[in-house]
Amino acid sequence: MDKGNGMDDLERLVAIEEIKQLSARRVRYMDLKQWDRYGSVHTEDAVSEAYGNASPGRQGGARGEGNKVVGPTALTAAIRDLMDGPAPITSCHHLHQPEIEFTSDTSATAIWPMEDHLWWQNGETREYLHGYGHYHEQYRKVDGTWLICYRTLTRLTLDMSPNFPDRPGN
Repeated sequence: MDKGNGMDDLERLVAIEEIKQLSARRVRYMDLKQWDRYGSVHTEDAVSEAYGNASPGRQGGARGEGNKVVGPTALTAAIRDLMDGPAPITSCHHLHQPEIEFTSDTSATAIWPMEDHLWWQNGETREYLHGYGHYHEQYRKVDGTWLICYRTLTRLTLDMSPNFPDRPGN
């Protein structure tokens, strides 16, 4: 149920567009490895549980906390460690039409159909992962700006090269 009751139609549409831009910006910062900007799209208490489908040794630098990474600095470090590790990854993330619901005038949730492609060199071999799934995100408006405060990823399927689990550094 959409509880952004204090918003008129125009305010709701503007908020939806701001949330779309925010999520697009996050994946662009990740794909372009703009680590100095990546944390800026998250609240100070943001939580990511987006590594849930990964084996314990591949959970994105969660640093012993299993699947959970908290705060923009730790989120940036975790994704940077994964992407810029011993075998740097090139990625391309696509977000598709979201389902956005407001839980209040200053909070919202969204489900984003997503697709990601990752590539890296393993010696002479080019390895890859092509994933399909959904980001489940929560947002909070802080000082007039929408920010991501929670994210998890559910995977539908993965296509990957045979040596994917053997990426150097894992």
